[in-house]
Amino acid sequence: MSKSLKRVTRVLADAGWDGEIIECGSETRTAQQAADVAGCHVDQIAKSIIFRGETSGRAILFVTAGGRQVDPARASELAGEPLGKADAALIRTQTGFAIGGVSPVGHLIETLAFFDETLMKFDVIYAAAGTPRHIFPAVPAKLQELSGGKLVSFTVA
Repeated sequence: MSKSLKRVTRVLADAGWDGEIIECGSETRTAQQAADVAGCHVDQIAKSIIFRGETSGRAILFVTAGGRQVDPARASELAGEPLGKADAALIRTQTGFAIGGVSPVGHLIETLAFFDETLMKFDVIYAAAGTPRHIFPAVPAKLQELSGGKLVSFTVA
């Protein structure tokens, strides 16, 4: 088991989560791939989108419904600074995850986070478990709490 997967599993277990990590037969780098594996609607996939704060240089997390896109202007407004593309090195250093497997929980450094209101309409959602080959089911309100994300609207279809 990878360090990233262990870290996510530990965070979930410490929070009382009693589900199972789903190991996918192939990588689930896209929301649609993850939805196909989970057998759910693409919007039930909680994508972890990381931006780089242009002023602070820190990683900023937007947990977004799989079929939606982050509105850049709204995201910058929420973050309180201009946002840019986070490169693989920043993501790995600050979250501890590789692109394609970024979990909304278990980051190495506490991350400013926002959680898409769209995810709350589902009974269960699925998120990356720290690798491109693992996802886990969660109750949206619990995942929002664990991620530390502020529940707001910041997406476009």
